[in-house]
Amino acid sequence: MATNMVKEQKISTSVLVIGTGGSGLRAAIELAELGVDVLAVGKRPRNDAHTSLAAGGINAALGTMDEEDSWQQHAADTIKESYYLANPHTVEIVARGAARGIEDLERYGMGFAREEDGRISQRFFGAHKFRRTAFAGDYTGLEIQRTLVRRSEQLDIPIMDSVYITRLLVKDNQVFGAYGFDINTGTRYLIHADAVILAAGGHNRIWRRTSSRRDENTGDSFRLAVDAGARLRDPELVQFHPSGIIEPESAAGTLISEAARGEGGVLRNALGERFMERYDPIRKELSTRDRVALAAYTEIKEGRGTEKGGVWLDVSHLPRKTIMERLPRVYQTMLEVQMLDITREPIEIAPTAHYSMGGVWVKPEDHSTEVAGLYAIGEASSGLHGANRLGGNSLIELLVFGRIVGQAAAKYSASLESQPRSAQAIAQARGEIDGLLAADGDENVRALQRGIRDMMTEHAGVVRDEDGLKAGLAKLAEIEERMESVGIHPDIAGYQDLAHAFDLMGSALAARATLEAALERRETRGCHNRSDYPETDPEFRVNLVWSPSTGIVREEIPEVSEEIRELIQEVSTVGKLVE
Repeated sequence: MATNMVKEQKISTSVLVIGTGGSGLRAAIELAELGVDVLAVGKRPRNDAHTSLAAGGINAALGTMDEEDSWQQHAADTIKESYYLANPHTVEIVARGAARGIEDLERYGMGFAREEDGRISQRFFGAHKFRRTAFAGDYTGLEIQRTLVRRSEQLDIPIMDSVYITRLLVKDNQVFGAYGFDINTGTRYLIHADAVILAAGGHNRIWRRTSSRRDENTGDSFRLAVDAGARLRDPELVQFHPSGIIEPESAAGTLISEAARGEGGVLRNALGERFMERYDPIRKELSTRDRVALAAYTEIKEGRGTEKGGVWLDVSHLPRKTIMERLPRVYQTMLEVQMLDITREPIEIAPTAHYSMGGVWVKPEDHSTEVAGLYAIGEASSGLHGANRLGGNSLIELLVFGRIVGQAAAKYSASLESQPRSAQAIAQARGEIDGLLAADGDENVRALQRGIRDMMTEHAGVVRDEDGLKAGLAKLAEIEERMESVGIHPDIAGYQDLAHAFDLMGSALAARATLEAALERRETRGCHNRSDYPETDPEFRVNLVWSPSTGIVREEIPEVSEEIRELIQEVSTVGKLVE
């Protein structure tokens, strides 16, 4: 396809935001409120961004229910649950800024659940010392996304849906924009920008059973960042949520909110045993995500699972009123996808790939990368969650760092005396798309994507070992070789096939980073279970930083301040089931 036949639009803006989920929109709002020219682009419709799936709630030590809560205690709980792999500076910034994040949402008109006297309600989430999770029913993420979209519209922020960014444009390690195409029309976009904020999610779609929908979280952020010269931190640390549904295949992995356990749901194996009593006799179902997921995985692996390879989550003993008021979305979802009434019957679930706790390497203070002018936020970034994410922390992270990074990008843009350009970088981005559109090989992009998902599920799932990870890398090398022979066929419905090809490239890179880092981390810590190294090794209290050129580098983690360290303790769950 000759370039002169291709429709290409040139756009200039001060700051480009890639991704229109919660973190991207929050950054764009900050920039617009500062009077800075901003453009947000996303490959999905903004109302349907991944943030809208977050069910449980958003954390901030507001003290509306437990006055003794504090940002310091929030930080301590976060660090403990990260198995000491979280960056203490990042954690402190989020815990300190959390109340402001909630205030911002209120200012934008978000409707939180409230007590009768008007206070924001807060509930327990596993492993929090106090009630600090604010919520809106069990659709908190959806309400946050709606609120941010509405605020974006009030500020007239230009948002382009269905635009797929294929490459960041860089000259001499300084970003100057991005290149992409419209998934429906094929129109190309050359976007010049002083600064770029990467907010395009994580990589959990590279497993077969995942809480992400099709074509999201395929590792786009990782590939864009790495191709631009940035590095990834802790890609092997992936949270498997304990409760994803098994059927139908089209919805496999869809989440059943942890609120179901928080409200008193019980887990049983196929023999009817309440198995969490074996794994965490005190906290039982209110244990942390990594422990509940490992327990369910172990029950299934050892033959005590259901015929379909799951376990049962039962809320049918709860009052119908509780279910309708506190778990309306779970009730609705199960009715729609399985015609199942959860007030009467248990739900068949299994662990599902849920959240990328690692991501692009960023500085804690402003989430800048090693590429000048490039920032990463949300699930695309790293530093807050370590080896296990506290439920409710992801949503507050979006708000705290969305605001901080918006300010940092504005300041960076204002500091530039001139913007670099590189005809070579632009030609490379154009050529990459041209080359794929001309590709007429016999390999199917979707089949290769499925190959990666099958391989990662088999060799890098909840439990891993040396032989399995090496076998995974061997299979990945075969897939990468087959990727050289793909065929791309745009049709009357649009350029989805081309988008899938870029998704595949992101998935392959994310899979390689994950397997290589998992192989290097020869220990069991949090979400990372190595059956051949079952103990936690103090030598590995480090972050693993990966890039294709340098391989894996171990990065020291700063010390936790004494103020926070004194508050780190085992968290009691007494009374949390009656919440």
